[in-house]
Amino acid sequence: MKKILITLAAAALLLLTASAATTRSNKSEVSRNMHIFNALFKELQTQYVDTIDAGRSMRTAINAMLGEIDPYTEYYPADEQDQLLSISSGQFSGVGSTIQRRGAEVLFTEPQWGSPAREAGIRHGDRILRIDGDTIGPDMDISDVSKRLRGQAGTHVVVDIRRPYAEDSLLTFDIMRGVIKTNPVPYYGVLPDSVGYIGVTTFNEKTASQVRDAIADVLRAPGLRGIVLDLRGNGGGLLESAVQVVSNFVDKGTEVVRTRGRDALNEKVYKTTQAPQARRTPLVVLTDGGTASSSEIVAGALQDLDRAVVVGERSFGKGLVQTSRPMPYGGFVKITTGRYYIPSGRLIQAIDYSHRNPDGTVARIPDSLTNVYTTRVGREVRDGGGITPDIKVDLPRMNRLIYNIYADNWAFDYATRYAAQHPGGIGSADSFEVTDSLFEDFKAFIDPAKFHYDRLCESGLKALREAADSEGYMTDSVAAQFAVLEGMLKHDLNHDLDHNAKEIKDILDDEIASRYFSDADLVRRSLPSDTVLTVARKLLHDPAAYREQLLPRNSMPENKK
Repeated sequence: MKKILITLAAAALLLLTASAATTRSNKSEVSRNMHIFNALFKELQTQYVDTIDAGRSMRTAINAMLGEIDPYTEYYPADEQDQLLSISSGQFSGVGSTIQRRGAEVLFTEPQWGSPAREAGIRHGDRILRIDGDTIGPDMDISDVSKRLRGQAGTHVVVDIRRPYAEDSLLTFDIMRGVIKTNPVPYYGVLPDSVGYIGVTTFNEKTASQVRDAIADVLRAPGLRGIVLDLRGNGGGLLESAVQVVSNFVDKGTEVVRTRGRDALNEKVYKTTQAPQARRTPLVVLTDGGTASSSEIVAGALQDLDRAVVVGERSFGKGLVQTSRPMPYGGFVKITTGRYYIPSGRLIQAIDYSHRNPDGTVARIPDSLTNVYTTRVGREVRDGGGITPDIKVDLPRMNRLIYNIYADNWAFDYATRYAAQHPGGIGSADSFEVTDSLFEDFKAFIDPAKFHYDRLCESGLKALREAADSEGYMTDSVAAQFAVLEGMLKHDLNHDLDHNAKEIKDILDDEIASRYFSDADLVRRSLPSDTVLTVARKLLHDPAAYREQLLPRNSMPENKK
């Protein structure tokens, strides 16, 4: 026994010695390269033929270095730290509108409901000409325009705009900046079939309390069939907020997630700290490709604990943890310090950034290389690729015509014109609908000469013709058949628009409604036609089917952990 202890002690000493040597070697390497970098930077500053912008050069070097690791480790200089703080606090100071560069112009694309910009009169599509007298030129970076609009609450900014589709198109607005708050729960309520709905868009300092209040309110409904927690499009946020949201549905003291850093000593376990208020209420969680980070912790933990049925599409797959650290001169760095593991023990990170292809790109971990884990009752789940729903709902894929209606702003511009023609409103959120006549008006709005989209039939036929020609099959009779087929498959824009009428009407409905109704109204009016939500509601109305989803299935033959 004594010999074994001596051997173990010797092994530990060797490990510590090796670790210390490695640490010294790493420090020496860092010191040497820092010396080289400083010397090179000094030579450029003093000897290069032209003057070099020191700040821009250093920012380029920093971004290039961070670009070699993962996209979540980011540096924020002092003048941009409000972006980082707004993520955690859910608020910032400014005018409250998203902006977008379109060619040589910068325009307001979405003045937030109740924001200083909207209250002052800014509307969707307004082109920014000047800010406080300074012209917004075609070469000005969009981030610089954003900085000019942001500022301390209570201060004023004067914005000159050009409004499309208006007679008096040149307008000036004096906007008093305010505190812009991100509402993490834009809408919740009980649907007509007695299913509670709670939509969560982000995890900030306010999310946990707002979700808790929403659950308490929903639970008061008589005959409640269950709750749907909608995390689609939720890109995450604060890990602690996610743990608090889970605590509403599981016992106090339940492990939700644990994080691990570079070594085993950097492990931290997060458990629920309060009693649940909906411990036995049937629960469905909705996910999609935009469900990431903290929202995946919620969905994954509730799945691993067999507390909820996950419905929708596979989530994004971000299992990395970031920590904010102060930097000199008021800056911050948001650095990846660990990975998180949900209750089954799985890591759902979809991309391994430590292994890059020769061209520098990275790819998702293939399903064939993922491992199988088990939930609390023995259901099988996988790591390495986001949260796979218990019930997958395949949504129609966007074709090129629909994509171009989005990407080329046809629907946006039409809605802007429609709003200019209907300044008095369009009735209530529940009564407005895109009629056939409105759809025909949209078709007339599109200029066929400017509407460009990939016609798959034509491009496919062209590729087939070229292949037949190169392989020697293009005889006169084959060429004649190609000519007939080309005539049959020739695209007609009017036909293509009619063929996609339902999808286009939905797009127009969203765009026009956003000009008139609040965020809560926009969510509420979208729910009746929500395909994924319909599946969830049907499940909650079938208790046997709901319970079956939470039972173990046939075991899979691979790598069980």
